[in-house]
Order: sequence, then structure tokens, then C-alpha cells
Amino acid sequence: MVLAYDDSEHSHYALEWTLSHFFSHVNGGGKGFELVIVHAKRLPSSVVNLAGPGAAEVLQLVESDLRKIAMNTVEKAKALCQAHSVSATVEIMEGEARTVLIDAVEKHHADILILGSHGYGALRRAFLGSVSDYCAHHTHCSVMIVKKPKMNS
Repeated sequence: MVLAYDDSEHSHYALEWTLSHFFSHVNGGGKGFELVIVHAKRLPSSVVNLAGPGAAEVLQLVESDLRKIAMNTVEKAKALCQAHSVSATVEIMEGEARTVLIDAVEKHHADILILGSHGYGALRRAFLGSVSDYCAHHTHCSVMIVKKPKMNS
């Protein structure tokens, strides 16, 4: 199984949910499951679009920051897995999340792709697109979207 992980509370919840539902001792401790956690690191050019003098230096700084963010993000995922005594493969792949996840599913021959739901409304999804919707239509495996329960006030 491949699990998409970014630095959002939705991804964190999806990982917690996956660990407690697929890898708990009650459910056999994850026997038969291999967990691959994938973080899609954005390309510097997707964050900053510069040309001219000094552009190369700025892109190097952006790349450095993106690398630090990615490393910090996957360390959180590793720590959560360790807290649940689960061994997982954690990868940072560079590119747009939707294509990175499709590639990861293919690379690892995954039977399921797990994503957290960001809970965007229809209008925001229409403008931004939905990674989970794209993956559901473009991957060969099942896609599970883990939704964090809304807190009633």
C-alpha cells in the first residue's frame, strides 16, 4: 500500500488511521501489508517563477527550503510509524503530487493508494483540482480517501 503524506493534519490523520486499522495488533499487526509512505516535494519552479540576474541563486535557496520541509515532513511520518512499532518505507519524490503518487503506485505495485481528504468544497476543487480525484481516475489500484471526522461544537 502507498500512503500519500504531506505536512497537513489530514495526511497525519490518514497515517494514524491506517496504522490503527491495518497495523494494529488486534488486526494481526499488519501481516501481509507493506506500507510505503510517499511525500511529493514540489519543484522550485512551481513555487517561484523567476528569470534574469540572480534567479539561479534564488532557485537554489528555494530548493534548499523545499528539501528541509520535505525532510521534516517525512521525519514526522517516521516518528508516527515508530510510535506504533510499524516498519515503513518512506520516500521523497520530486514533482506534482498527483503524478508522483501515480508513479509510486506503479513503482511499488501497490494494491491500494491511501490519501487524506483536505475537505475542500466543490468550488475550490473545481479551481484547484483534487489530487485524490485525479488519482482515482488515473491509477490501476483502489484509492481510499480517509476523512477526518468533523468536530461538533
